[in-house]
Amino acid sequence: MSPFRLRFFHLGAAVSLVALIILCVAWELVLAPLRPGGSWMVLKVIPLLFPLRGVLKRDVYTMQWSSMLILLYFAEGIVRATSDRVPTSITLGWVEVGISCAYFLCAILYLRPYKKAAKEIARQAIQKASQ
Repeated sequence: MSPFRLRFFHLGAAVSLVALIILCVAWELVLAPLRPGGSWMVLKVIPLLFPLRGVLKRDVYTMQWSSMLILLYFAEGIVRATSDRVPTSITLGWVEVGISCAYFLCAILYLRPYKKAAKEIARQAIQKASQ
């Protein structure tokens, strides 16, 4: 894969992670909080802060585990988009689904060449050990 594509996927993952953090804070404090004036649900953004540094630094391990973490936000978006009664909250739920899908896709596509290289190294090691 070309370095341009890797940079593109890294940028897509980083931007979507930051966008999801901003969305979650704005959603629970201003746009459609569960209670007027904001709610403690804003704390759901804390787990997203843990992978932020690693994603910005292109850490492969962080990208791997954060791609699983993001699925929790996908699930939350689906639940809130289909069960909330407030139209703003429904829209924000679908936006959360879109952003989490964008992150997941970019992270997986960014990690793809690293996974191929690791498989090749493992295959060579097995081949060398069997000789």
